[in-house]
Amino acid sequence: MSEHASDAAGTEGTRTAPSPSTTRPPSGSAPLPVRDSDGALEVWAPRARTVQVRLEAPLRGGETESVPDPEDAHVRTLEPVGGGWHRLRDEGADAEGPAAVPGTGVRYAFRLDGDGDWLPDPRSLAQPDGVHGPSEVVHPGLFPHAPWEGRSFRGGVVYELHVGTFAPPADGGTGTLDTAIERLDHLVALGVDAVELMPLATFPGERGWGYDGVDLMAVHPAYGGPAALARFVEAAHARGLAVVLDVVLNHLGPDGNHLSAFGPYFTDRHETPWGWAVNLDDAGSDQVRAFLRGVARHWLVDMQLDGLRLDAVHELQDDSPRHFLAELADAVADWERETGRPLTLIAESDRNDPATVTPTARGGLGMDMQWADDVHHAVHAWISGERQGYYVDFGSAEVLARTLTRVFEHAGTRSTFRGRVWGAPVDPATDAYDAHSFVAFLEDHDQVGNRARGDRVHQLLSPAEHAAAIALILLGAPTPMLFQGEEWACSAPFRYFTDHGEQLGAMVTAGRREEFAQMGWDSSDVPDPQSRSTFTDSFLGWEETDEGAHRTMLEWYRTLIGLRRALPELRDPDLRRVEAVVLDEESLVLRRGDVHVLVSRAEGGAGMPASGAAAGGEVLAAFGALRRDARERVVGLAGPGALVVRESAAAAQSAEAS
Repeated sequence: MSEHASDAAGTEGTRTAPSPSTTRPPSGSAPLPVRDSDGALEVWAPRARTVQVRLEAPLRGGETESVPDPEDAHVRTLEPVGGGWHRLRDEGADAEGPAAVPGTGVRYAFRLDGDGDWLPDPRSLAQPDGVHGPSEVVHPGLFPHAPWEGRSFRGGVVYELHVGTFAPPADGGTGTLDTAIERLDHLVALGVDAVELMPLATFPGERGWGYDGVDLMAVHPAYGGPAALARFVEAAHARGLAVVLDVVLNHLGPDGNHLSAFGPYFTDRHETPWGWAVNLDDAGSDQVRAFLRGVARHWLVDMQLDGLRLDAVHELQDDSPRHFLAELADAVADWERETGRPLTLIAESDRNDPATVTPTARGGLGMDMQWADDVHHAVHAWISGERQGYYVDFGSAEVLARTLTRVFEHAGTRSTFRGRVWGAPVDPATDAYDAHSFVAFLEDHDQVGNRARGDRVHQLLSPAEHAAAIALILLGAPTPMLFQGEEWACSAPFRYFTDHGEQLGAMVTAGRREEFAQMGWDSSDVPDPQSRSTFTDSFLGWEETDEGAHRTMLEWYRTLIGLRRALPELRDPDLRRVEAVVLDEESLVLRRGDVHVLVSRAEGGAGMPASGAAAGGEVLAAFGALRRDARERVVGLAGPGALVVRESAAAAQSAEAS
């Protein structure tokens, strides 16, 4: 992707869109699934001698017809066309004749070597009957899309949401992409720049987090399918919001995963937490890599999303001369030129390696951003006092200051939790990346949902402590991200929930309880992932936004985001201009230019260093009781909370003189 050193966003959070290419066809000009843009129905199945397709309607003619016996009425054999590909041609056509093109709405499924189950298309764009049902032909080019020049949101505010729980309908059903549209104005009023959707790829059952998806290009039917996503994207763009999708390329869920029947999509050369790795470097990997690039292109170009968050990229294990992520980054740069709008790749990586966000031309993987878990861990452990598990090396004010200014705590240093040296340091002086290349958060789906009860950090804190913690995130140097509902300190937890079949569901329930029992939890306290109530307990209660303390917290979030937007110092991506001063173990000052952010968890609060400068400056925002001097000037906090002050030039000179 582009080298962010030349990113004018440095202070504005935007970058100039590349010029559109004149050598490529417009996006959405052909239906999918396709391989070479002519709309043909085809499949890669190198291990199969023959491939049949069952069509539940004629190839042409518009509406899907009801077929009494589809196997007898519309079963056709695809023609091998080389390289393991099989393609459906019009009946009676010779080898050079046209391919058969199915119409929108046609249901179809494949069978290999004339035996076994009818399987959905690995490149399916819709699975209306679930992961084991037939695929449905979708033409993305037919979806309405208003003109959109795109936007960069580096340094802006990202908002992560789960479609099923974000905006549930009044009848208690699953939230959809259409119901989510109804809450977009809330995000605009909050000051959000980009919406990040948790995975949409079709997964088993009605409800789940989406990380066990198996149809990587198909929108989960309970959320409304691909047409609903098109409506959501158009509605978001109309409000100036970019749309990012969380995609899982490192594994597929166990239920409905039919890829191995078609070809070598997985390899035993590498092991992952989910078993064999996705095949990026073994025999047949060229087609697998092309498939994954096609997944990314579908979302970014055909469905016109603005970015992808790539799940756990450290599990994309690849010993090829050129890593798949670098290859993908360069492909996305090409698509930027093709579409004339910025496209963003965000990596989740636990490697703590800035090479992830270093441009490919300089030997890096070329991601635009990566999640910075160490910032989360440092803020969470310091404000909450939790030290178990991976928080063991975090919690001190010194570690907090280090992550606020250098992002990674484990930066070529020993990680107690891992039992080894981990990570590499961030270079604040480099022009290869900057502070906006890292995404920081107080809550996200993992850090909440992977707690035993799904309780949120603000449920462990007083409002003043919550206000202090989020001030460090929203006024810090990295790109900040919020998780749904945290902005009003919502009462709802976010729990881990699934909707698997009886056998797999029982295994998931038992495994979840066993995992937390090993950490000392009473298994009876761990909600059953398979229970629908575990899902509905996670529904956001929007009525709270107008109630008391919830409304107060919402206003605090809006205030902080407003300051970030208004003040150039708070949008500055240069880590060399970020300072964190530890006052004691319970209080710290974050300095961004002449803006000072005092945070404290102490009952007695803390004074602003160089109190003359603070007293002579402007109080921009405050949460909690304030400490004043004899002249009633604000000089600090009288208890837990946050104080944001802009230091005046005269006060700064006075402080220096003294």
